[in-house]
Amino acid sequence: MNRLTPLPPGGTRTSSTVSRDPVDRAFRRHLPIVLGLTALISVPGALSAQEVGGVELMELTIAEAHEAMLARTLTSRQLVEAYLARIDAYDRSGPTINAIIMTNPRALARADSLDRELRRTGALTGPLHGIPFIVKDNYDTHDMPTTGGSASLAGSMAADDAYQVRKIREAGAIVLAKSNLAEFAFTALETVGSMLPGWTFNPYALNRVTAGSSGGTAAAVTANMGLIGLGTDTGNSIRGPSSHNGLVGIRSTQGLTSRDGIMPLYAHRDIGGPMGRTVEDAVRVFDVIAGSDPADAVTVEADERRADSYLDYLQPDLEGLRIGVVGQIAYKESADPEILMRFAETFAVLERLGATVVRDFHIEGLDELRRGTGCSRFRYDIENYLADIPNPPMSTLEEIAESGRVYRTVLPTVERFLQFEGTPDTNEQCIRGRAQEERFRDGLRAAMSEYDVQALIYPSWSNPPRLVGDMSTPHGDNSQYPAPPTGFPALTVPMGFVRDGTLPAGLQVLGNAWSEPTLIQIAYAFEQATHHRRPPPTTPPLAN
Repeated sequence: MNRLTPLPPGGTRTSSTVSRDPVDRAFRRHLPIVLGLTALISVPGALSAQEVGGVELMELTIAEAHEAMLARTLTSRQLVEAYLARIDAYDRSGPTINAIIMTNPRALARADSLDRELRRTGALTGPLHGIPFIVKDNYDTHDMPTTGGSASLAGSMAADDAYQVRKIREAGAIVLAKSNLAEFAFTALETVGSMLPGWTFNPYALNRVTAGSSGGTAAAVTANMGLIGLGTDTGNSIRGPSSHNGLVGIRSTQGLTSRDGIMPLYAHRDIGGPMGRTVEDAVRVFDVIAGSDPADAVTVEADERRADSYLDYLQPDLEGLRIGVVGQIAYKESADPEILMRFAETFAVLERLGATVVRDFHIEGLDELRRGTGCSRFRYDIENYLADIPNPPMSTLEEIAESGRVYRTVLPTVERFLQFEGTPDTNEQCIRGRAQEERFRDGLRAAMSEYDVQALIYPSWSNPPRLVGDMSTPHGDNSQYPAPPTGFPALTVPMGFVRDGTLPAGLQVLGNAWSEPTLIQIAYAFEQATHHRRPPPTTPPLAN
């Protein structure tokens, strides 16, 4: 397949924050190549479109792909081949985004099977027929290893698919690739680990981070290396990378989506969910994965609580809704002024759509409510997970710590988790944490009731993506609370760009438990009124 070959980088500047660490000298020798911005879009004669099967691949939606498949102008094979070509051109070479741990060697065979079925019946096999997915490498897949981004678990093969992976495959999806993550999903700040050497880079600016931990999924989807993806979120990890990469990301109510087959961080807060370029695409996936799973007791209420179809809430107006501005989260001293400008601009948009924006919303005692909600149960959860893996390369966290196959900045966290004793039901920190989480839920519900609001808004991150290697300037992560401690749902939607229009920013929308319909309505109406999403400049169309 002929393709546009990325030009050599136009510059070789590196961040001084990267060069401070002598341990990474070998990797830094390659940084000038990786960090040089390949400004292909501005090159005379560069392509403005990448047509595949009669459709434009760049920013292709699920609905557009299905329309072309039913019209017999596009096949699943063509779609898979086009995305594999972009992975080859942009993830493995060119700008070297470094988002993909491995592609699925069975993806083309799966596509051929779906194409045959469509020819035979004239109908799609399901709501995700032929849609290539990027799946974070902490979801179990029966046909590919699941490593959690750690070389200590290289080659680890689960017996079957994670529940969410099984559901998307049953709906017709193709697992195209497993994506990089912050090792064991430990950090929200960057995507780096031992399984895939080096950072995953932000396609909007190759010297910037993707946030963590689902940075591989975010970078690949925003760069149009797959149509949509799955990430996980324990504290931030769907919403943060989505915000940093101009995407929509949904963290559900705890218990609306199954955690079965997702490598755990803190199981009581782990959530899996979609990361996509549009609200509609994310909701199409959410419709498939939401619901009760006998393998995950926390989802017992999901079937009776879920909407018949979340697509019904893709409404263009917000008439009658009251939305609270959480100034206690937004207006921090360290918040970036440009991010706050983008945030302030959202108020007028929401009001034009019919909402009442409550600017004086206040959560009484927020700082006190958010303290002490932790439960550092990773050792307990990961060892239970490994016990279900046939012939795991490691069986205990102690073995992982002693393996010499954990990234050096991750190892101290692994060693710290070794100190956990007992179970989540007997550990004193966890017992206190559960009680504090209940107080947090009560306090947040009381504030929403007092101000009569149905949803809350604040910037997903108060600061733009950091430079790679910068761990000293304010990170701006606003996603660690209140969603995970309360178990309430939250999503992020693009709210514009900062730094002369180069770096994305996200608007976070949060509500009470089971309020996903309201959050989806707000996000969709806002998206349709603003159309902030645009593809990054470093991964432009390829020649057919």
